[in-house]
Amino acid sequence: MGARRLHEEKNRVDEAWDQLDVPAAVVCALCGDPGCPGCGFESTTRSGIVAIVPWERPGGGPMLVRLWTTARATTKDPESFFGALPDGPVSSALGFAVLTELLAALSWSVVWAVGVAAVFPTWCSHVALDAHARGIALRIIVAALPGFAFMLVAAHAAHGVSLDHGAKNAGARSARRHALRFGLYATGWDLVIGPFGAIVLALREGVVSASEVLKLGAGLPTRSARAFLKGVYNLDIARTNVAIRASYVAAVLATLLAALVVVAAIVAGVLLFPPDSFY
Repeated sequence: MGARRLHEEKNRVDEAWDQLDVPAAVVCALCGDPGCPGCGFESTTRSGIVAIVPWERPGGGPMLVRLWTTARATTKDPESFFGALPDGPVSSALGFAVLTELLAALSWSVVWAVGVAAVFPTWCSHVALDAHARGIALRIIVAALPGFAFMLVAAHAAHGVSLDHGAKNAGARSARRHALRFGLYATGWDLVIGPFGAIVLALREGVVSASEVLKLGAGLPTRSARAFLKGVYNLDIARTNVAIRASYVAAVLATLLAALVVVAAIVAGVLLFPPDSFY
């Protein structure tokens, strides 16, 4: 009987709690603030449609197609792309940046090699036929290609992070990871505005489109940064200018530092490894 009375008492307590009108706690999924209207809503949506970067779209086709589609969007439609760039994993953006810059560096190396061979044919013949000189040249190429790509990735990443720093100084809330993604996806500029981009544009969109590839770079970093700062940080024009000036200084410093690292790596490779290591 005692156990039965305890069970009935418990049921009465549960019914009493059920009658209380307690509202559910609703918090922002990003910052955890119950009063937040949804930080990141403007940056991840446009007209109610979730913005998805083609590179990150699951089942979006072959890797190189997704790579080119994303790079093209960053260059030919930067306001729409960066203004609606969603937050997300840095690893995806980093993979895009590394592959993009490696392809860009490889395409430029081919152009440079053809140009040097045309201007200095005798010297190029000597390098190609002499085993020692050929070994040194191979070591320089092996070190320079990824080194050059690393330098560009570092410069773009610094540009993005410095935009966040500038936006904070202008009174906006920090979004460093989001800004880093901006910098990493901005590497798409280097792929499209280069030999690789010119060839792909000529094949896919015609020679006229390829001939105008250099025009795409006019004011591209500034236009992209303005769209990103407005779409993600909600900055007006005056505060946007402050953030952009800070980002350019940081990007230049990062580029110089990365260049010194690359040169040091090339020199070390030439001095420390024998030429016959490639044979």
